[in-house]
Amino acid sequence: MTAAPPILRRVLANTGVLVGGRTANALISLAYLALAARALGVADVGALLLINAFAQLVGDVVKFNAWQTVLQYGAGPLAAGDRAGFHQVLRFTLFLDIASSLAGAAVAICLALLIGERLGWDMNRNGPAALYCLSILVMTPSTPIGLLRLFDRFDLIAAQAPVGSTLRLAGCGLAFLTGASLPAFLAIWAAGTVAAFAYLATAAHAEMRKRGLTHGFRWLGPLSAGLPGAWKFAWATNLGSTLEVAFTHALTLAVGAIAGPAPAALWRVGRQVADAVAKPARLLIPALYPELARLRATDGEKAMRRLASQVGLVGGGVGAVLLLATVAGRPLLTLVMGPDFAPAAGIMVWQMAAAAVGICALPLEPMLISLGRPGDVVKVRIVVGLALLAALPWAIGTFGLTGAGAALLAAMLALAAGMYTMLQLGSHKAACTNVPVRAKDGE
Repeated sequence: MTAAPPILRRVLANTGVLVGGRTANALISLAYLALAARALGVADVGALLLINAFAQLVGDVVKFNAWQTVLQYGAGPLAAGDRAGFHQVLRFTLFLDIASSLAGAAVAICLALLIGERLGWDMNRNGPAALYCLSILVMTPSTPIGLLRLFDRFDLIAAQAPVGSTLRLAGCGLAFLTGASLPAFLAIWAAGTVAAFAYLATAAHAEMRKRGLTHGFRWLGPLSAGLPGAWKFAWATNLGSTLEVAFTHALTLAVGAIAGPAPAALWRVGRQVADAVAKPARLLIPALYPELARLRATDGEKAMRRLASQVGLVGGGVGAVLLLATVAGRPLLTLVMGPDFAPAAGIMVWQMAAAAVGICALPLEPMLISLGRPGDVVKVRIVVGLALLAALPWAIGTFGLTGAGAALLAAMLALAAGMYTMLQLGSHKAACTNVPVRAKDGE
């Protein structure tokens, strides 16, 4: 039996690897974005960013989080040496990836051609935008990500984004020197997406071959037969991630609709800074999932809860430091964004507090999903999201942006309380028992 402290150290080490990769990617991304801005100007680079954001949004909404299914259903067969069972899980998740990618690309292309000008760019850019939406086919290689997480190869995952960004940087540099137009930059960004996908797929295949898991794999065969609750799990995790993405965008749009564009800009800037500061701690989540999946397949729920508690304590410490960072909010915003954005510092205190609550509670959702109960996550997110949107008009009308910040903090507290309640209520239920759990000796 693996002791908890070494597992926690592995979670923290993998998180550090991911943070390093994200940091490198952020610096490279800033460089190629600066080149694009200087080459295209405000209007065209705005269209470039809108088209890319649109493709990413459609991809995030339509595509399944197949990596969670890989961990949930693949950890048991992998630990037991059941290669045929592992191949079935892989076949199912690849089907999810391929089907959702085709659907996402088709939806995005149709929308770009039909209503592209309503999405923020000119009608004459609808064609290039539609072509760019083909990149959705390879935008989220979810199954390779799940495999590498299961194999504890976070170093390979961390290199994915820098690989694509480095290609974009080289391409944007060449385009800048040659005076290329928007379609060329779209092609360069799409090429970066393809390169990142090819790298990750190749790395995952190499890791499978190293473990002897490629032998005997067949594309044709049973998908979900013998995987109880697999479709329900896949749909629930997809809906949960969609609600999480929509939560951020819907909140910004609601603030803009109620208070106007200027307050919405202050809100968005404050939220972006708070999210950026909290990002390293949130990278604990992808490092936590495979450990929970392995513990569920071998040691059981008690060991999972112990690890989740340890990660929660780490998150609590990070959250406390995060709140202290709000002291530098006003001078930091003034320096980076200009004096007009200094008023965002006040609202950022509330947003930082909400982010700190989310960090403290970050093990709760992975625990529920790893126990095969993503539906409980969806229920909590729907209830809290609807309550927040219903309360915003009164909160903003009465207290301005401070009311929006207080409502966000209350929503995060309610989200944490709801997840914890769901976890406690279902602690003795065997939901989605697709993987047999072996009790530890002496329990």
